[in-house]
Amino acid sequence: MCLRCRSARLLCGKPVCPLLLRFQGATRTFPYLSGRGWDGSTPPGVFVGRFGYPYVNVGPLLAPQHGDTLLYDTPERWVGRPLQEIVGFRTSLLRGTYPVKVTDAERANPIVEEIQMVSLSSESSEGEAKFRKAPQLRLELSDDTPPYGPTAPLEALHLDVRRVDPRLERSAGDIHATARIVVEELYGQKVPVSRIQRALSAGVLGRRGHRRFVPTRWSITAVDDLLGKANLERIRMLPELSEWWLYTLEALGNRWFVLFLPGSWRYESIEAWYPGTLWNPEGANVLMLGDHEGFRGRTQYAGMGGCYYAGRLAITEKLLDLNRQSGALILREIHPGEVLPLGVWNVREHVRTALGGHPQRLSSWEEVLQRISRFFSIPMRRWLLQSTLLREWKSQRRLDQYL
Repeated sequence: MCLRCRSARLLCGKPVCPLLLRFQGATRTFPYLSGRGWDGSTPPGVFVGRFGYPYVNVGPLLAPQHGDTLLYDTPERWVGRPLQEIVGFRTSLLRGTYPVKVTDAERANPIVEEIQMVSLSSESSEGEAKFRKAPQLRLELSDDTPPYGPTAPLEALHLDVRRVDPRLERSAGDIHATARIVVEELYGQKVPVSRIQRALSAGVLGRRGHRRFVPTRWSITAVDDLLGKANLERIRMLPELSEWWLYTLEALGNRWFVLFLPGSWRYESIEAWYPGTLWNPEGANVLMLGDHEGFRGRTQYAGMGGCYYAGRLAITEKLLDLNRQSGALILREIHPGEVLPLGVWNVREHVRTALGGHPQRLSSWEEVLQRISRFFSIPMRRWLLQSTLLREWKSQRRLDQYL
């Protein structure tokens, strides 16, 4: 189909060509594709793969330019930017790879030490690298990973890290605290979540003898889950919200409907993928997937993956800010405008953005249903069939409703 289309007819049904989006960002790296050397800056960025675990590839993310490239690997600053620019951030970074065993995070190795030092950096770092062979660019449309640029095996690496984040440096030097304790402390010190995830992935956090390289994909969800649970320990002790509060947002082909329900903590997140979207490319009908938890949380990993935990973290942050507990429901309608996987930051940061606005205070359950019907293209009946929280509210009554 791509060969017949060549981006001119958009036969896949998407508003822009995913292959061209990747290609346009990757053009910045073309001067490096014919050689074995690199000089430029790192945002700073680190990537740890997961294939072959416990033997994985680690390496820095390298920009083909000098100067401040911090924005390239700071998803907290990507909300509101056009899709083409966000994809460009990722595909214009070269990814150096170096094979390690995950338990080698504390073994002396010049390349590993450079990678771990850059994971503590608070700003872009200049440097140079030598590859065993020229970087290769593959314009794949992966269902599992966000867009990325060329990759090359590292032979040598030197990065001039001039400023590290003192909070991360202190945590890396604490050889007695567990990774869970350190992650919570860094979060309490207002270290951006993406930096905490990067440091955990690079194996610089935790007790001596227990530090590990953590695949980037796993470290992102692990931090979101851990911090969400820590927030909930406080939230469960707070007074209950007594109103319906609604927040909405439209961005990057997504419609976000975030609802706080009166009562104690419970949470549900549901995604609805239209035909022609990433996870429903050839379907004829909208596909829906969701997970939920009650007051005590859940004991099994959510089937919808990291998006569940990213959304929950954003919800718990808002409830702590409100000094209240409540039920929470995230409904997400994904239209064909989402043409590439962007990563779970997309959920965390857009839910945070939605919750940063002024809430719409709804007066009744009936008004909630009306708002869902008006905001979404999917009929209310589908949402009611999919949502455990909505069905429970429709069929059950709380004792205080009779007082």
